[in-house]
Amino acid sequence: MASSFVLPHEVHGSGAHKVIAVHGWLADRGAYAQVVPDLDRDSFEYALVDLRGYGGARDSGGEYTTAEGAADVIALADRLGWERFSVIGHSMGGSVAQRILGLAPHRLRRLVGVSPVPASGLPLPPEQWELFSGADRLPENRRAILDVTTGGARPAAWLDRMVARSLASGDAKAFRAWLDSWAGEDFHEQVKGATVPALAVTGALDPALSADLMRATWMDWYARAELAELPACGHYAMDETPLALIRTVEDFLRADGPGDGAHA
Repeated sequence: MASSFVLPHEVHGSGAHKVIAVHGWLADRGAYAQVVPDLDRDSFEYALVDLRGYGGARDSGGEYTTAEGAADVIALADRLGWERFSVIGHSMGGSVAQRILGLAPHRLRRLVGVSPVPASGLPLPPEQWELFSGADRLPENRRAILDVTTGGARPAAWLDRMVARSLASGDAKAFRAWLDSWAGEDFHEQVKGATVPALAVTGALDPALSADLMRATWMDWYARAELAELPACGHYAMDETPLALIRTVEDFLRADGPGDGAHA
């Protein structure tokens, strides 16, 4: 793709600690809409991005892979003049965030995965693969995924709204292509042993990207890993428990201290 491509993005805050937030499979950067009003804009400056095939990048073209997404995020950081930054990634975006760790660990202050797909991918049994691989065409599949990954605990109207948001947020062909990358690619050997502080946030109601899975992957791979489980939450913490998510994530980011956050 042309090097002039810039990920569509919006910036909130003016703090010294720069943070890039990457959305997941079922939404564009609007996934973070519920947390935006209550972010600490004095301590942090957040850039929320649309990956290729989503939102303002819906018609961008591309390979629709986590590696390409990571390169795009790093290019955006360059354009913003952010030499060092932290990254937050939700679900598929968590895979993108870990790809950034593999490509440019020296650029990252801190890494946060919100229900992140592990760097080893997420192999799905046949019936689940059928559900996920048909979600580009079938809104009912998206609804079933949302329902299962929030523990069957959310109201029908919310599920319907989330499906409508998902359908409006991206290109169906790109959506399907992204699945092959985040679910099927294993790059964990490229990031194993990394020393960047890395927080995984999971929801107790999410049976797929669970705390147990993070203990077997994230916590095992990263030398300075932390795990936080939100008790009344499933896979979509930004929508389900936004205030708890903000507090958990910003406390972790703030622990980096003032200045450039460099570690010996």
